[in-house]
Amino acid sequence: MQLLWPIALITFKEGIRNRSIYGISLLALLMLLANFIISDMVGQEVGKVAVDIALSAVSFSGLLLVLFVGINLMAKDLDRKTIYMVLAKPVSRSQYLIGKFFGIFLLIIACLCILSLFAALSLLVIKSGHPKQFERFSWYLIGMSSIFTVLMLMIVSALSFLFASFTSTSFLTFILTIISYIIGMSLNDVKALVEAPQSVGITVSPVTVKVVQAAYYLFPNLSFFDIKTQVAHGILIPVSYVIGVVAYSVVYSAIVLTLACFIFRKREFP
Repeated sequence: MQLLWPIALITFKEGIRNRSIYGISLLALLMLLANFIISDMVGQEVGKVAVDIALSAVSFSGLLLVLFVGINLMAKDLDRKTIYMVLAKPVSRSQYLIGKFFGIFLLIIACLCILSLFAALSLLVIKSGHPKQFERFSWYLIGMSSIFTVLMLMIVSALSFLFASFTSTSFLTFILTIISYIIGMSLNDVKALVEAPQSVGITVSPVTVKVVQAAYYLFPNLSFFDIKTQVAHGILIPVSYVIGVVAYSVVYSAIVLTLACFIFRKREFP
């Protein structure tokens, strides 16, 4: 742990200095400002729309943070050959990889805490102007949604490290991470569709069903972490569901990182 912390801290500081983070933060703030305009246009649904936009702004900004900052921090060390300086010290490749992961995870937590604060402020202002449309509003659910977003981004970050452990360019890591995210978000709907195609009047081959079922267990089911609908309608999340999601995110990330470390140890650098 003594070796991991310095690597994580350096990675965190590099991420803070990355210019992309300021562009992402500005985009998030613009989305939150747009929340005031859009909310005034939807009438009786102002509460649900305001919550959905605020949470979507935080989630989308976090995803951009992983894609444009997290992946680049790993790629920089490989492109600039600074990884040789680190590995020349008594640091194993696995320690280096895990240290970088924790650094990026700390960066995600810090940025999402700030963005969540701005999102909460925007909701507070809108709520004060439309109190009747926020009768089922819950700050507890807003907080849970932010935590779930952090856990989801932890899995996405772990996947980006897995792809970075064997790909030669950051662009390929970027593409594979996006594909995994899209698959993860749509797995539930696709699986339900191919297993009951008669409900929409289509036919699906048995091979397609098997492929989708295999993907369901191979890729992360990121829809577990999307509770914007429940938050917008004030539906409480069962404690058992929260525990299950936390355990799922930790176990899945640990498995992916273990595989990434194994591949990274075998990799030959140019």
